[in-house]
Amino acid sequence: MKRMTRRSLVLTQEAAGHPFRRSLPPHVFNRTPSLDAQVEDNAEAARRWRMNGGDWRGFLAAYCASFVAMTIFIA
Repeated sequence: MKRMTRRSLVLTQEAAGHPFRRSLPPHVFNRTPSLDAQVEDNAEAARRWRMNGGDWRGFLAAYCASFVAMTIFIA
């Protein structure tokens, strides 16, 4: 039977379920960004994900080209 030893110093985050998260230092979990920083980050992410005219034109060109290629291949 394996004898359990008591550890006086915990070096891992035992509440974290994944082994990678357990290996991270405690200061990673204690950091709480300010609300203003979160709002700015969300606005920047929304701006980057928004599709402009060039994106739509490229998507439609690729869609039409693949549709024509598949139609020619099947017929």
